[in-house]
Amino acid sequence: MTGDWRMDRIGAALRGENPTVLRRLTSGFAVIGDVQFLPGYSVLLVDEPDVQRLSDLPRARRLSFLSDMDQLSEAVERACRRLDPAFRRVNLEILGNTDPFLHAHVWPRFEWEPADVVGKPVWLYPREGWSDKRFRLGPQHDALRDAIGSELDQLRSGT
Repeated sequence: MTGDWRMDRIGAALRGENPTVLRRLTSGFAVIGDVQFLPGYSVLLVDEPDVQRLSDLPRARRLSFLSDMDQLSEAVERACRRLDPAFRRVNLEILGNTDPFLHAHVWPRFEWEPADVVGKPVWLYPREGWSDKRFRLGPQHDALRDAIGSELDQLRSGT
């Protein structure tokens, strides 16, 4: 490995060094989030590091990215519904306020979420949840990773 993969998530994925990669998709990489306070949180990373906005892509590549986002969100939904009966829905976001590359967030939402945030954007969760070691991606998430990856495989094969 060449350095910290977090400093160049897309480059690391292209080199096969990003440990969060679930699957290679048409326009980029489906990755599981570094934090899992909402189990199943995933991200679609574009495969061109210099692309900052959806509008930077030619129309065909835009549609491909959006199709991949749809596919990842359906895979997260299927996996989370199977693993947690309190699953409610998936929220999708393309923000681009912090990281300077195109990416889409796929947030599963659950009935067990605290009442003060359940109906609000995930970004309003208390900051400590984002850095709490209990929610850091690790081996305890292997079954979840496998479930999302399997769902992606099924969707890509048309089943």
